[in-house]
Amino acid sequence: MTDPHTTVTRQQLHDLVHTFYADVRADAALGPIFDAAIGEHWTHHLERMVDFWCHVMLDTRGFSGNVFGKHMALKGVEPAHFEHWMTHWHHHTRHFAPDDRQRLRQAAQTIGRSLFLGFFNRSAAFIAGDDGRVVVATS
Repeated sequence: MTDPHTTVTRQQLHDLVHTFYADVRADAALGPIFDAAIGEHWTHHLERMVDFWCHVMLDTRGFSGNVFGKHMALKGVEPAHFEHWMTHWHHHTRHFAPDDRQRLRQAAQTIGRSLFLGFFNRSAAFIAGDDGRVVVATS
C-alpha cells in the first residue's frame, strides 16, 4: 500500500540511494568502513537499500532484515562517522518535496539515533547547520 501523503516514487528513491552511496563510498571516513563490510556485494546492497527506503516511504513489503544487528557488526565506527553519513543524507534529500524530505530525514535520524545508542551507549541528536553540514549533539 502506498502512503497517500507522499509524492516520492520508487525511481526517485532508487536514484537517491545510488547517488547517496556513491558519495558514501567516496567519503574518506565512511568509504573504508562500508567497503570492508560490503566488499564486492555493492550491487546487492544497493538493491536492498532501495527496497528498504521503499518500505519506509511507500509502505512496500520488499524488505526484511535486521538493520540494527547488521550495523552493530561494523568495526571502527566513531561518532564523527554519523556526522558524515547524516550530512550526505541531508544533502541528497534537499530536492525532495518538503513533506517527503522531512520524512526521509526523520527516518534517517531515527535510525541514526538507534545506531548511535547501540554503538556508544549515548543518546544523540543530529543538527543541520545552514550550510547543510550535520553535527552530532550527545547527552
